[in-house]
Amino acid sequence: MNAAPNLLAGRYQLERILGTGGMSVVYRARDLLHEAFGDPGSRVALKVLSEGLSSSPDAHALLYSEFALTRSLRHEHVVRVFSFEVDTAHQLAFFTMELMQGLTLDRLLAECPNGLPWPELQPIALQLLDALAYSHRHGVLHGDVKPANILLGEKGLRLFDFGLGHGETQHAAGLPSLNRSRLNAWTPAYAAPELLAGGCLSTRTDLYAGACVLYALAHGKRLGERGNQAVSRPQRLPRACWPALRFALAVDPERRNICVDELREAFRGRQRRWCL
Repeated sequence: MNAAPNLLAGRYQLERILGTGGMSVVYRARDLLHEAFGDPGSRVALKVLSEGLSSSPDAHALLYSEFALTRSLRHEHVVRVFSFEVDTAHQLAFFTMELMQGLTLDRLLAECPNGLPWPELQPIALQLLDALAYSHRHGVLHGDVKPANILLGEKGLRLFDFGLGHGETQHAAGLPSLNRSRLNAWTPAYAAPELLAGGCLSTRTDLYAGACVLYALAHGKRLGERGNQAVSRPQRLPRACWPALRFALAVDPERRNICVDELREAFRGRQRRWCL
């Protein structure tokens, strides 16, 4: 992959790469305009498409679609985005967002091979489910909920990277969306079976992915390939939470008949009868 120019739009000085994926690269950058006015928060995260996608004719539109999708959300546990811009000299689109400090959950899992104790797991679970429930209420599907897209810092949890997401308002407005026949970027360990089989995003696919993250945090290991094999309750997970989580992990989406709000209530300790 070719590196992005050192300076974008005459304003953003790239410092280093924060993360890379199949679709994009995220840089740490200095906002020289804000810095000139003495703004102490002049550093931002800056996202560009990876070289393989940036050459596509609809690349800028797809990146804008992700920006517009995330911009519509205002929640303490969802990453905040700032502006979408195009460096005309290099024909490179990008958007800026808050620079988050902390540890992504995939790194946390690597440090906790036996899973997290309940007092540490519960607040993470509630914040993640809060973010998903809020997104769903506002017609936004994340599409790629996984530990690498969740950061835990001093200000709590942040859900980020809506690059595979879908928004009802964007669809209604005719904005471009991801062409899955051209790009298959779902993460198999966390994607719902129907999504991997070519099905559509839904609240149930986000629910399944979120449940897989919670299972991994409680068990220390991801769920992995299981087909129709039943899974057992992680020892660190309270018994009262397990029936709801088991529903959310159902292979058959028709049996995944709860919502994110109901799973959150179970993790808050509000018991309810769940029957398979």
